[in-house]
Amino acid sequence: MKQFIISGMSCAACSARVEKAVSNVVGVEKCSVNLLTNTMQIEGEVDPKIIIAAVEKAGYGAKLKGTQEEKKDSKLENNDTKKLLKRLILSIIFLLILMYFSMGYMMLKFPIPKFFDQNHLALGILEMLITIIIMIINHQFFTNGFKNLFRLSPNMDSLIAIGSGVSFAYSLYALFAMSEAVRVGNNHLAMEYMDKFYFETASMILTLITVGKTLEAYSKGKTTNALKGLMDLTPKTAIVLRNGIEVTEDIQNVKVGDCFIVRAGGIIPVDGEVTDGSGAIDESSITGESIPVDKFIGSNVTGGTILKSGYLCCVARKVGEDTTLAQIIKMVDDASASKAPIAKIADKVSGIFVPTVIGIAIITFIVWILINHNFGHALERAVSVLVISCPCALGLATPVAIMVGNGVSAKNGILFKTAESLELTGKSKIIAFDKTGTITTGKPVVTDLVVMNSHTNDELIKIAYAVENRSEHPLSRAIVNYAIEQSVELIEVDEFYTLPGLGVKAKIDNKFVYAGNLKYIEPIAKISDNDKKIINQYSNMGKTPLLFVIDKEFIGIICVADEIKSDSIEAIREIKNMKIKIAMITGDNELTAQTIAKQVGVDEVYANILPSEKGEVINNLKKNGPTIMVGDGINDAPALTSADIGMAIGAGSDIAIDAADVVLVNSKLSDVVMALKLSKSTILNIYENLFWAFIYNILGIPLAAGVYSNLMGWELNPMFGAAAMSLSSFCVVCNALRLNLKGNHHRKEKSKKVTTYEIGIDGMMCEHCEKKVESLISSIDGVIKVKANHKKAIVRVTTIHPINNSEVAIKLQDSEYKIKNG
Repeated sequence: MKQFIISGMSCAACSARVEKAVSNVVGVEKCSVNLLTNTMQIEGEVDPKIIIAAVEKAGYGAKLKGTQEEKKDSKLENNDTKKLLKRLILSIIFLLILMYFSMGYMMLKFPIPKFFDQNHLALGILEMLITIIIMIINHQFFTNGFKNLFRLSPNMDSLIAIGSGVSFAYSLYALFAMSEAVRVGNNHLAMEYMDKFYFETASMILTLITVGKTLEAYSKGKTTNALKGLMDLTPKTAIVLRNGIEVTEDIQNVKVGDCFIVRAGGIIPVDGEVTDGSGAIDESSITGESIPVDKFIGSNVTGGTILKSGYLCCVARKVGEDTTLAQIIKMVDDASASKAPIAKIADKVSGIFVPTVIGIAIITFIVWILINHNFGHALERAVSVLVISCPCALGLATPVAIMVGNGVSAKNGILFKTAESLELTGKSKIIAFDKTGTITTGKPVVTDLVVMNSHTNDELIKIAYAVENRSEHPLSRAIVNYAIEQSVELIEVDEFYTLPGLGVKAKIDNKFVYAGNLKYIEPIAKISDNDKKIINQYSNMGKTPLLFVIDKEFIGIICVADEIKSDSIEAIREIKNMKIKIAMITGDNELTAQTIAKQVGVDEVYANILPSEKGEVINNLKKNGPTIMVGDGINDAPALTSADIGMAIGAGSDIAIDAADVVLVNSKLSDVVMALKLSKSTILNIYENLFWAFIYNILGIPLAAGVYSNLMGWELNPMFGAAAMSLSSFCVVCNALRLNLKGNHHRKEKSKKVTTYEIGIDGMMCEHCEKKVESLISSIDGVIKVKANHKKAIVRVTTIHPINNSEVAIKLQDSEYKIKNG
C-alpha cells in the first residue's frame, strides 16, 4: 500500500475526481482519497510516477508520502492556516470599508468625505476598486475555480468564482451604464443604477467563504490532535551508555543492543528490556490505563511511556520505525487516510454535485427572467444557488468522524487498522473468542492442594517442586512458580524421566516419586473410589488434577487451571446486553471448555477444534451475520483472517496481530466492549454528518433558487447563502469533534470501575511474606494489582469491583497471615 499527499483539492468533487483518475490507471487495484487529510492510498504494483502523472493530468498535485520533497511541502502546508488567517483579516478590513460606503452611507446615512457625497459615479468606482482588492486577496478561488472549470471538472472554487465573478461583472456593467447617465445629465437614472451594484455581494461572498475555510482549517487541526499527540510522545534524545559513560544521544542514533538510562520523570526513548533497577511506569499514553505498571529486571518497556518513580537501565530491543509507538502512529495514520464503505454514498453524489449545481443556477436564472423579466433579481437567485451549495460538507462528513473516532480509540489502547474495520466493528452480530490467552490468562496457576493421610501441604509442594522442576510442561511450570512464590526449598533429584502425555518420574532419597494424571498413577498406587470422586469434582470444575505418589503411597493432589481474566465475565455480560451472540472456539477438551463457558456466560462452545478448523467455524458463524473473531495466538491467525473483523489481543503473537483488523493493546476483553461502543458512536456520528450535509443542500438550494418565494415569501440574499455555506462544513467538523466527549466518557466509566484501598495484615515479617500475601490476594476475582508492605503491615489492593474482607480472609485462612481486627 502506497500513500500520497494530494495538493489543490478544495471539496468532495475534487477528491472524487482524483480517485476516479487514479482508479483508471492500469494496475491500481484500489484507490482511496481523503479530503480531510489530503491523502491518497492505493493498492497495486504501479510506478509512483505514473500515479503522480494521473493526478496532475486531473489538475492536482501529488507527492509520494515520506519523501524529502513531501516533508518540505508539509512544512509549508503548516503555514497555510496562518496565511488563510492573514487573508481573512485583510478581507474583513477592506469589506468593512466597502460596507461603510455602500450600505452605511446609502441606507444609514453615515458621514463620508464631501467629494463622495451625492457623487454616485465616484462611489461606484470606489466600490469597484475595493472589490478588486478583495478579489486579488482571494485570487486562489478564481485561479483554481476557473482552471478546473475550463478543464470541464468544476469544483467548489468554481462555484465561488462564478458567483462572485458574475456579481462583479454585472456591477461593472451597471457602473458603465451609470457613467453614461451622468454624461447625459440624468442624475435620477444614475442614482437608480446604485441599486444595481453587487460589488458588496461579490466581496461578501469571498470574505464569508474565507471565514468558513479558516474555521474549517482550525477544526480540522483539532481532528488530528490525537495523531499529533502520539507524535509528540516520540522522544527526541536518549541517555545512552558509551564505554560506561552516560551520553545524551539523538534518538536517531540509538541502535538495537544499546544500553540506555531512564530516571524518575524521564521518558522511555525506545522499546527495550530492563537489565538493572526497578520502577513504576505510566503507560497511559499507549494503553489508556491510568495505573502505573511496576517494572523489574527482565520486564519490557515501551518507548514514549513515562517513568514515574525509580531508576531503570535497559537494553534497546526495537528502535526507529520498529518501536511500538511508531507502529501505533503508522496504524492510526493509515486508518485515518483510508475510506469507510459508508463514504461511497457521498462519493457518488460528490462526483456530479458541482455540474448539477451550475445547471440548477442556469435554469434558475432563465426561469426568473421569463417570470418577471428582472435581470438583477434573476441574477441574485442564480448567484444564491451557486454560493449556498456545499460539496465540502459531503466530502468531510465521513473522514472527520473516522479521524476523530480513530484518535479517540488509539487513546484508549484500541487500534483500528482501517476505516472499514472501524465502521464494521459496530455492525457485528456475532463475536467468537479464543479461550486460552483471550478469555483466560493463558498461564496455568496452582488453584488447590489436597493432601492424603498424615501428609501436609508443605510436604506435598516440596516433593512436587523437586520433581516438576526438571519438566518444561506448562502445568509443571505452574507448580514451580507457585513453589518459588512460597519460598519452598528445592530438593535435588537423583534420576528424572518424562512420560509424554502421562507425567514424570524421579528419585529422591532412594525413593521413587511419580507425578501425573489418573491414567498414569492408578496402576502405581491405590486410588480409592472417594479419591476418584474428588478428582472428578475438580475435573468438572475445569481444573487439571495432578496426582503425586512416593513409593506407591498416594500423598496428594495439586490442581492447576488456566484462570479466567478478571474482566472477562463483565465484558461478555456487556456484549450480550448489546444483543450480540457470543461463541468460544478452543482446542481444549469439551469438559474444560464447557466449564469455562458456563462461568463466563458464552452462548455456544466449539471444543477440540484444530487450528486449521477454526477458519471453517468462523465461516459457518458468518452465515448468521457479521462476525468478529478475538484471539491472541499463531493458531488464531486463520480465524482472524476469515472473520469479517479480526481482533488481536496486544500481548499475543506478531502473526495474530498482523492478521487482525483491530489490535487491543491492553489485552483485556473490556476493550472489546469499548471498541464496539466507539465504533457505534462513530457510525452514528457519520450518519448525523451525512444527514446534515444532504438536508442542508436539499433545503438550501431550492430556498436560494426562490422556490418558496411565491408560497411563503421566502427569498435568500446571496450574502446569507455564502454565510450558510461557510458554516456548513464547520458544523460537520464540530459535530465529529463531539466524539472526543465519548472517549472521555468511556475513560471515566473505566476509571470508576477501578478501586484502590488498603487492608491491614498481621504476620508479614519480610519481603518473602509480602510476595506470599500478594500471591494469595491476587487470586481473588476482580483484583488487578496488589502491593504489600510488611513494615507498615498493610496491603494496597486495586480491583475492578469492590471486594470485602471476608474474601481476603478466606484466601489467607491456611497461612500465618491474618486481617487486622478480625
